[in-house]
Amino acid sequence: MRCIKTNNEKGCALCDATWGEYYREIEGENMFFCCNICADIFENMVNEVKKRTGWSHIDYIQLVGNYSKGRECEARSDKSVYKYYFRTYGDGRMMTFEDRN
Repeated sequence: MRCIKTNNEKGCALCDATWGEYYREIEGENMFFCCNICADIFENMVNEVKKRTGWSHIDYIQLVGNYSKGRECEARSDKSVYKYYFRTYGDGRMMTFEDRN
């Protein structure tokens, strides 16, 4: 089974916060998030990347940025790379999702 990894290795898979104790299974992996909103955002982001790329899985996501300014990201699946930017509302809904390739 493949597991999604991110550059946030010490805390929440989305924001890297170390507080909280929320886990959700995403793509077959039980991932740590600080809260349910970060889990919702991450899951929606993964689904959007897969929809736009047609990929069946994602191996790695590099996330740079934060809630207020948004995140520049790079997703990898095998040898393929997809770059994008996204920003969300406070409740986790997607505000902006833009291709950067």
